[in-house]
Amino acid sequence: MESRRWWDAAFAAVIVFLSMFVLVHDPPLDASEAGALATLGALGLAYYSFGRYRLWSEPTARNVVFSALLIATVSIGSYFDPMLAILQAVVYPCLWVIALSTRMAIVTNSLAALGVFVASTIRGGMEAIAPGLVAAGLSLVFSISLGLWITSIERYGSERAKLLEELVAVQDELAALHRDSGVASERERLAREIHDTIAQNLTSLVMLAQRARTELAAVPGTTATEGSLDLIETTARDALTEARTLVVSMSSVTVGDSTLTDTVERLAERFQRETGILVTPRVAATGLDRDVEVVLLRCAQEGLANVRKHSRAEAASVLIEHRGSEIALVVSDDGRGLGDYEPGRETGFGLSGMRDRVGLVGGTLTVGPGTDRGAVLTVLVPAHSSSGVAP
Repeated sequence: MESRRWWDAAFAAVIVFLSMFVLVHDPPLDASEAGALATLGALGLAYYSFGRYRLWSEPTARNVVFSALLIATVSIGSYFDPMLAILQAVVYPCLWVIALSTRMAIVTNSLAALGVFVASTIRGGMEAIAPGLVAAGLSLVFSISLGLWITSIERYGSERAKLLEELVAVQDELAALHRDSGVASERERLAREIHDTIAQNLTSLVMLAQRARTELAAVPGTTATEGSLDLIETTARDALTEARTLVVSMSSVTVGDSTLTDTVERLAERFQRETGILVTPRVAATGLDRDVEVVLLRCAQEGLANVRKHSRAEAASVLIEHRGSEIALVVSDDGRGLGDYEPGRETGFGLSGMRDRVGLVGGTLTVGPGTDRGAVLTVLVPAHSSSGVAP
């Protein structure tokens, strides 16, 4: 906006200066001077009515019209009064700015210089050819040289700006990767800490409860104590299951250099080893975005954690497959089913956390009963996603 005001001021100053020069140069006013004033008026009208907007908008066919008006006014004005050749000082830059290409800018500048030369020759006769040719040639060479120099600077600046945008984008991507890596590392660290401390202590507590029950079995009249020990052992076992579930859910499942199939198979193998529940994995989807893979793996992990925690199942399955433009993850089991579960009454963080994660990539999550028994968790996400998802 500030640059436009400078252009407006420059145009106004040139037109006012030349008009005053014409009026005071050789009174009284004659036909040539009247023509010069009319030319200046036409130039001002053309510029302030629509030409000024051509300087700050995308090049269109209207730019060609304004270029023709500029060439005509500077040529006709030079014919009426040689002093109006000064208009070249503002016409040449305008022609460069509104040109559709560098070649067109050179052509329009050359036409403007030719117009001034022809006008001065017609007005001054044969004697004006040599000085007119020199003046027009020098002004044209200066205009083209300056225009090409400024154009190269502008092109260089545009390239630098584009490189800067790409650099910023790469930096943002690296920052996101670094953040994701930090989150994954912290989750791994917490999982190890829970496994090495809380889970081990709970295991010891279960073993101590069993030992105490064995020792008290030989003592008559300890039925009430045995009931308390049973409660301690049950509570400790439940807490141990929760701790192990938390360890599994926090362990890294990032694909990395492995395929999605390999990662799911490792997840199923580890779950089966830790729980004794037979898990059948099957992956029939390839070429997925990293974000989609992370979402699917985390949901599979959380789904299996729910199987461990609630289902009392003997077998489970994990299926990932294409369904049209979406990818489906299905985690099913042969356990006791959903019971009194209702989606609107979810109180834990597992399913709600999965819904939030799936929502980040525009997906949906549903939980329902199995065909015969058990429960089925179904996640549908777009095959490609541009949303960043933390591990």
